[in-house]
Amino acid sequence: MKKLLFIICGALLILLANSCGTPQKSLYTWGNYQSATYKYVKNNTPEDEETLLQAYQYILDNQKEGRKVVPPGICADYGFLLVKKGKIQEGIELMKLEIILYPESAVFVERIIKRLEQ
Repeated sequence: MKKLLFIICGALLILLANSCGTPQKSLYTWGNYQSATYKYVKNNTPEDEETLLQAYQYILDNQKEGRKVVPPGICADYGFLLVKKGKIQEGIELMKLEIILYPESAVFVERIIKRLEQ
């Protein structure tokens, strides 16, 4: 019984020591994406839309963390927002970049591209 208690206490001590390590680095650089998206969804003003567009551009230009590649979905979202603003060709190019970076998105994103190209 004492041996089992000793093993459990030792395991808990090891888990506690491992949890006190240095924080894990982020896989992506996000900038102010979270707050810009929240404001855009909440208020939907032209100023908030412009702030969100700037946040997307920052993410595309400044990937310095972990993988050094744009996070999943960002190119598609940014492209869709550009299409809404009338920049259809730029938006389609970003959606195609999403497919290149994340091939698993092809099924969904290709449907959107086909509708836009018609």
